[in-house]
Amino acid sequence: MYVTITGDETPILLPALIAKRTRESARTLPPGGYLYFEGDTAQNLFVIEKGVVRLTRVLEDGRRQVIAFGYPGDVIGFAAQGRYHTDCDALTDTRLLPFHRAALEDGAGDPDLKAMLLKAALREISSMQDHFMMLGRKSAAERVASFLNALSARAVPAEVPPGRIDLPMSRSDIADFLGLTTETVSRCLSALRKAGVIRLSDAHGVEVLNLAALRQRACGKWN
Repeated sequence: MYVTITGDETPILLPALIAKRTRESARTLPPGGYLYFEGDTAQNLFVIEKGVVRLTRVLEDGRRQVIAFGYPGDVIGFAAQGRYHTDCDALTDTRLLPFHRAALEDGAGDPDLKAMLLKAALREISSMQDHFMMLGRKSAAERVASFLNALSARAVPAEVPPGRIDLPMSRSDIADFLGLTTETVSRCLSALRKAGVIRLSDAHGVEVLNLAALRQRACGKWN
């Protein structure tokens, strides 16, 4: 979910395991619909089957931090002291499969399910550490390039042309995720466009013209 990490971005979703779940238990959300709010009692974890969600926290003075974006195959809803620690809303039409927290926290039930959820929890910890490193050490340009590079590695719908990255989130969402201003995000995207690395096809889409150059810029290499 912390999509600025590099490395294995393969969703941990196990198709055979998910196929066991009855579709009657699935939750669907329209764009803007909320799955849960910060402080709600956490009863379930959720595997994202379709769509994109946004996890956010808001300070008392109204400032917002986007914690992560959830994509198909991600598991969301890990609890802190039995409660959700973020708000979660859908950016697109979204379908999620619920699993009771007990499947992870006790030894009963399906061992394959427990193994999948444990792997998801461990990967979230590792990804969060990588995200903190990025926020603390990378420049604004490197953060934006890292964000696009990671999204390019995520699974995309079959109808999306090769090289295109859909951005269901707004520029302000990206800014609040990367610890930047909206103006800085727009400026960095424009710089990548002028350098011939990307093409801005529309407000919610980017076409990667030079993936190697994008990856180099994500690592602070500009030649």
